[in-house]
Amino acid sequence: MRFKMILASVKADLTDRIVDAAKEAGATGATIIPARGTGIHEAKTFFGLSLEAQTDIILLLVEEHVVRTILEAIGKAGRFDQPGTGIAMVLPVDQVIGLESQIERFKEEVREQYF
Repeated sequence: MRFKMILASVKADLTDRIVDAAKEAGATGATIIPARGTGIHEAKTFFGLSLEAQTDIILLLVEEHVVRTILEAIGKAGRFDQPGTGIAMVLPVDQVIGLESQIERFKEEVREQYF
């Protein structure tokens, strides 16, 4: 089995919607990491404190054959076609451990689908 990592940086208020869309499209789970970032526009400040909007990093480890479907689903759910809503990218994954129980389930699904 081949896996890819979908990494999405999104506004925190869109996180649940994006994760739900990813699961509906075939993702089996997600890791969400609170973050903050910078862009081409400077963050607003109030008495020297930054007022940046909360950002979440969503990590999705998925089988290679569902990457495109999931990426399209999260782009639509997160409204990535609008400026400042989020970005997503796909990274190669060379090795994985800790997915033994899921890999057995994946194999069963493939057998049911093709045999």
